[in-house]
Amino acid sequence: MPNPTAAMLVIGDEILSGRTRDANMHFLAKELTQAGIDLTEVRIVADEPAAIVSAVNALRETYDTVFTSGGIGPTHDDITADNIAAAFGVHIGVRDDARALLQAHYARQGSEFNAARQRMARIPDGAILIDNPVSIAPGFTLGNVHVMAGVPSVFQAMVASVLPGLTGGAPLQSQSLRIHRGEGDIAGPLADLADRFPDLSIGSYPFQKDGAFGANIVIRGQDGAQVQAAMADLQALFAD
Repeated sequence: MPNPTAAMLVIGDEILSGRTRDANMHFLAKELTQAGIDLTEVRIVADEPAAIVSAVNALRETYDTVFTSGGIGPTHDDITADNIAAAFGVHIGVRDDARALLQAHYARQGSEFNAARQRMARIPDGAILIDNPVSIAPGFTLGNVHVMAGVPSVFQAMVASVLPGLTGGAPLQSQSLRIHRGEGDIAGPLADLADRFPDLSIGSYPFQKDGAFGANIVIRGQDGAQVQAAMADLQALFAD
């Protein structure tokens, strides 16, 4: 049986402008791989309502699970929650349980729970809150879409809150071999190897060091025995 599938939607002008480097995709990919969930697509969209709604609807209809990051803070350009609600066609407003969490948090800090901070308590109808032990402001799950903060430490904490509730499959097994030959020299044998092991993913990642060319060959698959067999064949093909 194939593994469940997932997609990620990264939301924010700061990512597309190059001002901020996204670290969340790398983290999520590793966590999903270990959980046996295949991250199949990642999209990045600007802080534009139509773009967010279109991407959310396309991804949630295609994949078992969708993760979003970014755009659920207190400022005027944090518009993700509103557009998730629009994508699902539901109302959004300040919710009592989210407001209570935030109000208590800012009271402990001695800070004002002002209108900007209250924006983070706006949750679409029917959503389930995602715990945020780092900065309290919750994410939420609506349908198969998990809406999370863009700040890496908060995103990671929210992923940890969500993953135990998801159904996973077989964790991906992976082995690699470093070959000191150019890709043009190994392409044919690699293609033959891939034909013999159609259920595996065999990737070639070239490098150049001190004027010498080579490639790291990575073999991935759910069946550990097949991965091991393919690696043995690869080693035999390119034994130095």
